[in-house]
Amino acid sequence: MTPPPRRLRLAAALSAVLIAAAAQAQPTVQSPPPATPPAAEPTSPAPIIQPAPARRAARQAAVEAEAKASALSAELFYEVLVGEITARSGDPGAGYALVLDAAQRARDPELFQRAVEIALQSRSGEAALAAARTWKESLPDSREARRFELQILIALNRIDETAEPLRAEIAATPLPERPFLMTVIARTYGRAADKKQAAAVVEQALVDDLKNPATAGFAWATVGRLRLGAGDPTGALEAAIEGQLADPSSDGPPLLALELMSPDRPLAEPLVKRYLATPGALPELRIAYARELMEARRYPEATAELSALTREKPELPGPWILLGSLQAQNREDATAEASVKRYLALAEALPAADEGRRGMTQAYLLLSQLAERRKDFAEAESWLNRIDSAEEPQTAQFRRAGLLARQGKVQQAREVVRALPERTPDDAKQKFQAEVQLLRDAKQYQLAYDMLAKASAATPDDTDLIYDQAMMAEKINRLDEMERLLRRQIALKPDSQNAYNALGYSFADRKIRLDEARTLIRKAVDLAPQDPFIADSLGWVEFRLGNMAEAVKILEAAYKRRPDAEIGAHLGEVLWVAGDRDRALAIWREASLVDAENETLQETLKRLRVKL
Repeated sequence: MTPPPRRLRLAAALSAVLIAAAAQAQPTVQSPPPATPPAAEPTSPAPIIQPAPARRAARQAAVEAEAKASALSAELFYEVLVGEITARSGDPGAGYALVLDAAQRARDPELFQRAVEIALQSRSGEAALAAARTWKESLPDSREARRFELQILIALNRIDETAEPLRAEIAATPLPERPFLMTVIARTYGRAADKKQAAAVVEQALVDDLKNPATAGFAWATVGRLRLGAGDPTGALEAAIEGQLADPSSDGPPLLALELMSPDRPLAEPLVKRYLATPGALPELRIAYARELMEARRYPEATAELSALTREKPELPGPWILLGSLQAQNREDATAEASVKRYLALAEALPAADEGRRGMTQAYLLLSQLAERRKDFAEAESWLNRIDSAEEPQTAQFRRAGLLARQGKVQQAREVVRALPERTPDDAKQKFQAEVQLLRDAKQYQLAYDMLAKASAATPDDTDLIYDQAMMAEKINRLDEMERLLRRQIALKPDSQNAYNALGYSFADRKIRLDEARTLIRKAVDLAPQDPFIADSLGWVEFRLGNMAEAVKILEAAYKRRPDAEIGAHLGEVLWVAGDRDRALAIWREASLVDAENETLQETLKRLRVKL
């Protein structure tokens, strides 16, 4: 993952300050003061350079203050020491009372904090709250006291009591720091048990900031996040819209809108686009938007966003690796290789701990994959060898196994996979899937089917296994078994678009039960409207039904969205049958450049007796 946007990172740092690590603090025992206090430099940050007389005067004042503090410490030391020992000896209540009394007498913020910590460690929320409030009464200007009070009240779910200290904390925060504070508020109140009340209290506390153009963007984003946490996505979207109207340059509303993006909330995405069109838009947000597009399989749009970012900010490594991944997925191997190598050149120049280097393993894997595609197995292996062996993921070993299998060493490849450690159940599952994939790629379909059948018998409700077994059943021509398995998957997982699509496509490809095939595929389209492969299936069934114009329209749109060799094979055949043979040949040649070994493409050309 790309690193979070700059302001979120800063907000995370501020959150650490607010929380003050109360539950993690370790008890300490103060040492008795020396009989004669040593001279000390002033502890305040004031003037670094002073005239000699001023320095002497400051040193003398510090000595006197230290002597006074030491005398006071001597008077209270025994009480604090007894309190600490008592708290450690199994009587935190008595220890807490002693330390709190010492804190009140000394008006010492560190002792007040220690009293709060003792109460928290003994799981006494009410005592911790009492200590924090006593601290605030003794030192009214202490922001730490107020922050502890807020944290404890939220933990106790006494949300209504947080309104006053929250307003005070907001008022005490300088205007430039307000956006960061609001991010922390959203995170902190998001942990409240009563999330609706938390959202209402925060909105009330932020009433002035919601009206202030300098803070309105982030204030509305904070309100929106809490509404979203309270199960009100519509209210959250309304808040994001209000925030952007108040401050189009704020990144708070579009960040919230990114979380809200979905087909049933079409107003969310325009907020993101409007922000990205403003000068100074965060590149991290454009990367996050591209990732959302990739998740939605809107690959051309994701590619366009990343291409724009690499032109605008060519010095950023992150966009290059994402762009290279998309280009490799799209079989644009030459441009993908250039993008990934550009990423490596930028990432390798960064310090070892820099976040920009996190994609280096992915880069080596991608370059290995690209070399493997052109059957340069030596270069593919050389890229894998560059991965740090101490951090080498399973995927690198899976890639090594794939290289062996491509060279005909299938059994050796399986042994590489089987030798990998299994630290978690997920590791075992990935190893199993990798071995099945090796057999599938080697066209050893019966062995793959047998492995899947055995695993499925052990876990009969695992829908992933059921689907994979169905696909292997089709490969070994056990079509009735394939249908049975896919219908079982649909029964277990009614929103499985892949199962509807696979069953419908199987009927269409065999020219049987075409009306049912179209119904099944349309159901898949409803579940995944952006999937170009499901659109390909719909175009194919329309072709089988004789609806040539509709088939061409659907397949052209799918091929434009994803120029895959299989989609190209289908589009070419429809154009060929429709009489547009020149265009069909052009599509097939293009598809062949993408993946000349694609089974559907090769079968289509052979059946139609076409030579490119």
